[in-house]
Amino acid sequence: MRFRRAAAGLTTACLLTAGLVGAGPAVAGPAPVIEAATVVPVQTTGPADKRFNLVVMGDGYTAEEMPAFRADVEKHLNVLWSIEPFASYRSYINVWAVEVPSRESGVDCDPGLDAPRRDTALGMGFWGGCDPDSVQRLLTVDSRLAGALADLVPGTSGANRQIVALAHSDTYGGAGGSYATASGGNALSSLITPHEIGHSLGRLQDEYDYYARGVPGGVYSGPEPSSAHHTLRTEREMRDERAKWWRWLGERSEAGGVIGRYEGGLYSTGGVWRPSKHSIMKTLGYAFDQVEREVMVQAISAKVDLVQGHTPDTAPIGADRTVWVDTLHPLGGELDVVWRLDGRALDRGNARTLDLRELALSPGAHTLTATVSDPTPFVRDPAVRGSAALTRTVTWTVDPALSTPRDDVGAAFTGHTPTEAPVGGRSVVHADTTHPTHRTFAVRWRLDGRTVANPGNDRDLDLRSLRLTDGTHTLTARIPGSDAELRWTVDARAASTSYELSPPLRTVQRPGRPVEYVYDGEFTMRLAGRDDRPGPVVSQFRVDGDGWYTYYGWPTDADAPFRFSPGGTVIDDLVYGKLGRSRAVPWDDATPDYGTHTVEYRTIDAAGNVGAARTFLVTLVEPRG
Repeated sequence: MRFRRAAAGLTTACLLTAGLVGAGPAVAGPAPVIEAATVVPVQTTGPADKRFNLVVMGDGYTAEEMPAFRADVEKHLNVLWSIEPFASYRSYINVWAVEVPSRESGVDCDPGLDAPRRDTALGMGFWGGCDPDSVQRLLTVDSRLAGALADLVPGTSGANRQIVALAHSDTYGGAGGSYATASGGNALSSLITPHEIGHSLGRLQDEYDYYARGVPGGVYSGPEPSSAHHTLRTEREMRDERAKWWRWLGERSEAGGVIGRYEGGLYSTGGVWRPSKHSIMKTLGYAFDQVEREVMVQAISAKVDLVQGHTPDTAPIGADRTVWVDTLHPLGGELDVVWRLDGRALDRGNARTLDLRELALSPGAHTLTATVSDPTPFVRDPAVRGSAALTRTVTWTVDPALSTPRDDVGAAFTGHTPTEAPVGGRSVVHADTTHPTHRTFAVRWRLDGRTVANPGNDRDLDLRSLRLTDGTHTLTARIPGSDAELRWTVDARAASTSYELSPPLRTVQRPGRPVEYVYDGEFTMRLAGRDDRPGPVVSQFRVDGDGWYTYYGWPTDADAPFRFSPGGTVIDDLVYGKLGRSRAVPWDDATPDYGTHTVEYRTIDAAGNVGAARTFLVTLVEPRG
């Protein structure tokens, strides 16, 4: 094994498996595979044993095709970081690529059962590992070998990692369970990955209303589902019983529409209800809705500890010293720290250090606590917010009779937001310091040479509070009285997006209104995101105020434009591109939507900046009888 540094829609494809992914045919033992593997750190946010580790490996990529694997990894991560809650909690996650060449290109039974078997490192295959009783899109991996490769990443274990196996294939497919799989090169493949992680990490269930493609799933007849995002209850019953997603009812859905009660899910067309019309667990391209997002915040946070370090608490400490906690640093907002002495909250403005000498403690033992919590608006359930995933408390016994020896710890930064790549203009940047016993090192922040106020918790700086002007800025963090300094480039300029439409019947320009294009049938739209800095971008669009939808080209060709039509286009028993009211399967309402529609579009760049939405209008002319 080698370890090297990294160089500076629709209805889902997968099935949720009960156990390990990979009941496919056994392949060669692990020793030759391990010897050929190279571990590449793709994103490092902290020590592996203190982070959630995403371990991505590929199968069916020959040595000559390894650049294609790296490109597929980048594409999949690019989309993942554009989706909440991964965008806000990216700083909790390390990413590792395990590169292991296969002798032959491709994977087993791709696309059909009569396709040849390939000699590959991980034995990936469609049809559940070439099982004629399975379905094509069920893509499995040899779980034993996948686990052995993941074990090569130092500091990771089953408790703090998620394995994602990418198959070198353009065929639509994936699976979720203990491990997640996805095809690497399908137009929709980068959207399969977050869906499968929703299964594997969050234990979310499928929301689509069929099991076999093109066959309605029938009426659900089971008991109240254990799934957090399926129910038999009415909205009134959810409110009265304070059950399921009652706290989110009536909210605008992150996936479009409002959180309510929509029939279908768990492979059934009726008799069971989900929170939103379409989320990523039903329709690839949309976001996790609020109910699923809350589950995923807890799942991600449960893989780490909000408290990354603290003053030792195994024995009483003196009252003549400072006490400290180091926390994690979400990109989406600061964590809260509340200090209490003998149960009474201290006014310390969210600071990570406390000088006990300022408290003038009376003789006798005292109890000091620091409670670290995540105030994210993504969570409304008090049980989730109070769980160990989102709230941690450290407790010390303080005895004023004890004397603390002085140390000679110097000023230095111990951890910080990576400085190698630009940071987004709306992210949280952090800088942690050393902790001497008898003083607190302050952190002073400057933007473009100007000192910026940052009271309370000076370890984090929320750039949103600065309302940065468009462009590039220089941010520094310095420990006064020392030469310890960090420097970041802040990218506050969002990427731009251009669109290209098929030729319309006519174009209409009216004062004060977006440009309008008139068609008498289907039309195509190509989106192209551009940024002034290197790095991938993700373009999105939405129609008539529905949810933002990730642009990926067209299901059969990633390089083709997206196609809109009044009733949608059926491909492999799924429906794509219905203008107006969405339609995912052939038995959804196929009533054509004519008239004028609003199309918005935007792009998210590699630094996480979300570009302002721009708009055009499309009018579909109804055919005259």
